[in-house]
Amino acid sequence: MIPEFIAEVQISYSSHVKAKDRLKVSGSGDAADAFRKIWPAYDHIEFSYMLMMNRQNQILGYHQLSKGGMTGAVVDVRVIFQVALKASCTSIIIGHNHPSGNLEASDADRKITRQIKEAGVILDIPLLDHLIMTTDSYFSMADEGLL
Repeated sequence: MIPEFIAEVQISYSSHVKAKDRLKVSGSGDAADAFRKIWPAYDHIEFSYMLMMNRQNQILGYHQLSKGGMTGAVVDVRVIFQVALKASCTSIIIGHNHPSGNLEASDADRKITRQIKEAGVILDIPLLDHLIMTTDSYFSMADEGLL
């Protein structure tokens, strides 16, 4: 008998993409290309997304972390790893856009990246990169040694 005042938590992940057809991420350019396939817009509103990978760096899926305003979007580290654990991924890549077109990482960008990286170490789900996307280009924190 299920108690009436206790909610059941259900966790699920399913993919319609066959393992042989999954996109592979070999560097920041591949990650930027994958983000560009799913990104809704670059101007006016800031979005944050994550890619989840398996051991072969194949993309298992993506998730929109936030949709913000013109100058920011809130990212919750707990939500990132809730989704990552649900997808049974072994690594993640985070991306967000700067509607201003500025590719420079802000202090807030650096701080959240550190927090995500530290949480990933504890959970054994490493943060491979954090990309800042614009219409024409991207900035990779991993490539720039900021990760």
